[in-house]
Amino acid sequence: MTTLLLAEVHNGHLNDATAKALTAASTIGSPVHILVAGAGDEAAQAAARLAGVEKVLTIAGDAFGHGMAETLADLIVSLAPNYDAIVAPATSTGKNVLPRVAALLDVAQVSEISKVVASDTFERPIYAGNAIQTVQATDAKKVITVRTSTFAATGEGGSATIEAVSSAPADSGLSSFKSEALARSDRPELTSAKVIISGGRAMQNAENFKTYIEPVADKLGAAMGASRAAVDAGYAPNDWQVGQTGKVVAPELYIAVGISGAIQHLAGMKDSKVIVAINKDEDAPIFQVADYGLVADLYAALPELNEELGKIGR
Repeated sequence: MTTLLLAEVHNGHLNDATAKALTAASTIGSPVHILVAGAGDEAAQAAARLAGVEKVLTIAGDAFGHGMAETLADLIVSLAPNYDAIVAPATSTGKNVLPRVAALLDVAQVSEISKVVASDTFERPIYAGNAIQTVQATDAKKVITVRTSTFAATGEGGSATIEAVSSAPADSGLSSFKSEALARSDRPELTSAKVIISGGRAMQNAENFKTYIEPVADKLGAAMGASRAAVDAGYAPNDWQVGQTGKVVAPELYIAVGISGAIQHLAGMKDSKVIVAINKDEDAPIFQVADYGLVADLYAALPELNEELGKIGR
């Protein structure tokens, strides 16, 4: 059972979501081939070094590099006859491309699997993660997205061959790339960060994120996140949102500041290894999932935490 994995590439670099999705893909069926679309040689070489990969397929072109769903889907469908399963991380790219692939192949997609039970049977969270559904895919070709927060990354040690796709389908003309504005940051990317500190509605404004959360994040080398309420209120940018309609994360340490712990938010971070909650409401639901909780005013607690971290740094 041969599996094709769509690589997740950011700014020419292979994202670690690919290595995590590879763990699932290898369990579904091997050998595994990785498709690196529109990226440079560095991403292809990184994919070839991942353990268990037999072949890396590459294709150049701006349309592929910008991740246009129509173009990528047509490419994957053209490659599909050689594969029994098509897999992608459940990132914005994977969620954008694979439903179109499934529709073009006339098969049912299995979304955001969290466990591979068998080559055709998977577990996936439903109801904001409050229940786990076991799904059996009966289609001849499986189209699957992987919730990467539940899979460990595959290590290096492979030496796969790298091969350029010989021919690509003609551009359908259904969409075209116009422009993009990249938010650049020295912080780790939210979905791959080992430490995340997130703020909620209680932060009151964007300036408080900068004044109270940013210094702590700097000392911990952490990514910054936010609840949906904070994002909707304009306190934080959209790409910081953690939750069911945001990003799903599973860092080694997650610090929730002024976040009540609504189900929508918990669905995005409850797989974190250690959860620390700071909230002045002792009855906040976040304390039910937290490993450590501090009932305190965040405007007093965060400066104290920042000061103590500074002492450790000295």
